[in-house]
Amino acid sequence: MYIHRYAKVGLVHFMAFPQTMKGEGPIVETLEEIAEDPFFNLVEVGWMKNPEVRKKAREILETSNLEVGYGAQPKLLLQRLDLNSTEERERKNAIQALKESVDEALELGARRLAFLSGKDPGPEGREKARELLVDSIQQVCDYASSRDSKFKVVLEIFDREVDKRCLIGPSKEAREVAKAVNRQNFGLMHDLSHLPLLREKPLDALKEVKEFLIHAHVGNCCLKQGSEFYGDQHPRFGVEGGCNGVEEVTEFLVALRKIGYLDGKSAKPLTIEVKPGKAESSGLVIANAKRVLLEAWGRAFA
Repeated sequence: MYIHRYAKVGLVHFMAFPQTMKGEGPIVETLEEIAEDPFFNLVEVGWMKNPEVRKKAREILETSNLEVGYGAQPKLLLQRLDLNSTEERERKNAIQALKESVDEALELGARRLAFLSGKDPGPEGREKARELLVDSIQQVCDYASSRDSKFKVVLEIFDREVDKRCLIGPSKEAREVAKAVNRQNFGLMHDLSHLPLLREKPLDALKEVKEFLIHAHVGNCCLKQGSEFYGDQHPRFGVEGGCNGVEEVTEFLVALRKIGYLDGKSAKPLTIEVKPGKAESSGLVIANAKRVLLEAWGRAFA
């Protein structure tokens, strides 16, 4: 497909199949479903507690020729691990968890590790929190580099005020953190689904981080109070109260092209991140997202 000239189109496995998010459940079976779909040439997996499951997953990924990324976000969130905690023991636990995630990612054949910052402490504590975050990231980057010089460590930009309430946070501050980290194996990830939560426009946000951007997510969010999808739940496109649809995905793709991310010189990671609701099937929600992405792509690259 034309899209694959510009993008390594991916899917976040643990979000599309949330029953696997805790590192357990039908990981192998659902990963195989993704691997059998030639639309995807990238998959982002999460923690897998069972070594035998990791072995089977590695076999699937190798056989299908899928590029692999590793998302440590569920591990950090579910265990309430904080890379910018002022409690040194807590911060060390978070750093150690990410180092272990690097090991697991390499075991699975992944080329990169994505994660998120810790909680926003409020205006009075942000400067110190950023310093701690930078130090934590540098430690993880140095460890990753010692294991594999080509392995990438990627900070995903989240919301600060609505749901996850992370330190990073606004795109401008993400850029400053990236500058301070100053590691060749480090980069940033932006996510369309987080932009409405940050009250940022695609082109403005992406211009801020273009120098460090090495991964992008496409998804939806909801700001309708009382909805089961409220906040950063990555609902399907078209859900009532959703913020993003074909028009917004088109705008995001156009912005990615304008900043030189989707330049056609090499295919860049562009991953769909959607999660089915309580009464929805993963297959239908994935098909929905593929249709939206393809329609938006046709408009953005017309």
